[in-house]
Formats: sequence, structure tokens, C-alpha cells
Amino acid sequence: MTLRLTKQFSFEMAHALPAYEGKCHNIHGHSYKLFVTVEGAPLAQDGSPTDGMVLDFHTLKECVEKHIVDRFDHALVLPQKNVGSDTNPDTGLGGYAAKLILVDFQPTTENLLLHFARLLDGQFPPGVRLYSLKLYETETSCAELIL
Repeated sequence: MTLRLTKQFSFEMAHALPAYEGKCHNIHGHSYKLFVTVEGAPLAQDGSPTDGMVLDFHTLKECVEKHIVDRFDHALVLPQKNVGSDTNPDTGLGGYAAKLILVDFQPTTENLLLHFARLLDGQFPPGVRLYSLKLYETETSCAELIL
């Protein structure tokens, strides 16, 4: 028997899409909502504190916060090739982006999902696997990755 668990996370992040022809070319921010779904069989082990659970929701929360939310919340994400190598990630653009994350891809919602999946790969206990990620960039626009 396989069950799926989903937990929702929220974070604020800015990005720019330098190759885009439109407003999103400029640095701008979003209030992201991330839905992380894992799947597995419930533990059947009498006396275990996690008996009957696929994964403790608290464990899921800690993992996603550590690998995604804490890193990306209130960060500015830009493609490395458009920023140049002379930008110091510790001080950022003149000190205005101390939490600057440079990536090797265009930071679209779709590419962020693929990146988040790589960050979570192998982070769950045996028998629990990442099933899907859904990322809302706005209240009405999202992308979903089914693994």
C-alpha cells in the first residue's frame, strides 16, 4: 500500500529573467507557495513513535525548510552568466542583495522546480520518495513536476 503526503511551504523570493522579452526581464519578486508530496508505505512497527506514518510531517518540514525555504526565502536568484564573475555573493549588488543566489539556469518556475527536486534528492528515509513538487509563482500561476 502506497500513500502520499503533501505539505505546503511559503517563501518570498526575487528573480529576473534576462533572456525574457517583457516585464519579467527586470528584477521582481513573488510570494511563492511550494507543495511537496512524498510517497511510501506507512510504517508498521508496534511501539515506534512513527508507527502508521509514511513520514512524520515535522521531518518533512525540517527537510524542506533546510534545503529550500531557508536558502531561497528573501533571496535574489539570478543566472550567473548575466551577473558576471566579479559579483561577490556575500555582499551582492552593492550590498543590496546580501542573499544573492547565482544559478546556472534561467530562474523560471519550471527550472526552479527541477533545481528543488535535485536539492531534495536522497534527503528522505529509505522507503520514502519525492513524488511531486508544485510551485505557485502567483496565486493563479503554477508549475508541477511529477517524478
